[in-house]
Amino acid sequence: MTLALAETEDDAPDEGRHPLFSNAPSSVSFNKLRKRLLRQVRQAMDDFAMLKGQKRWLIGLSGGKDSYGLLALLMDLQWRGLLPVELIACNLDQGQPNFPKQILPEYLKSIGVAHRIEYRDTYSIVKEKVPSGATYCSLCSRLRRGNLYRIAREEGCDALVLGHHREDILETFFMNFFHGGRLATMPPKLINDEGDLMVLRPLAYAAEDDLAKFAAAMQFPIIPCDLCGSQDGLQRNAMKAMLSDIETRMPGRKEAMLRALGHTNPSHLLDPKLFDFSSLETVRQE
Repeated sequence: MTLALAETEDDAPDEGRHPLFSNAPSSVSFNKLRKRLLRQVRQAMDDFAMLKGQKRWLIGLSGGKDSYGLLALLMDLQWRGLLPVELIACNLDQGQPNFPKQILPEYLKSIGVAHRIEYRDTYSIVKEKVPSGATYCSLCSRLRRGNLYRIAREEGCDALVLGHHREDILETFFMNFFHGGRLATMPPKLINDEGDLMVLRPLAYAAEDDLAKFAAAMQFPIIPCDLCGSQDGLQRNAMKAMLSDIETRMPGRKEAMLRALGHTNPSHLLDPKLFDFSSLETVRQE
């Protein structure tokens, strides 16, 4: 299945989009942005065979710009008959103080998407288990992911779909590179440890700046994270700053880095588990 957008679709009239875009800007710049993001989502789905065997997806919705953007783009593709799967949005209310509980249910109802709001007080667990001054992200993420897997099973979904984008993938790579001593990142497609669910990241090719512009134009009701978002000096923030500095000084490096992750050559690395260096032999010239 080839999902790349045809050139003619870039010139298609604006009425060929989901009604949730009815109040979106009609400017040329916004239309180009929306279509670029749609192209990238469809290309990721094609490159990593995300639709193979899929019938129903659980979309993890945090209330941040990335997951809002993911949901809007998937709904647009579904509405146009280009995404033959059922979608159900899910927010895990983790019990954070002052969390505006009404925002997501009201928004999801207004755009007509099936959804589930689940309450689990993981906030108290994280605050209890993580020492003062340490970062909350790892434990918070594990608890959230475990609950989302459970909900996906209960809803009869084949996959959990997340809003991680290009910068998330690059930042994770460099965190593993600098701090974990390994070459690894967030893959666009993987199977969970239990082997019964796919985890998909259709925004793998999408730039964070583009998603921020898209969210602002769409006026999504953003909900900030008051847990990990309130901590300074996280390793991920350091990686983000480093990548931003590199991109400023050498534009286009992020795209080059992302391409590099898809063009590995095991014989030119140092891992004997990936390449059998012991079998290398020279051929003598007679």
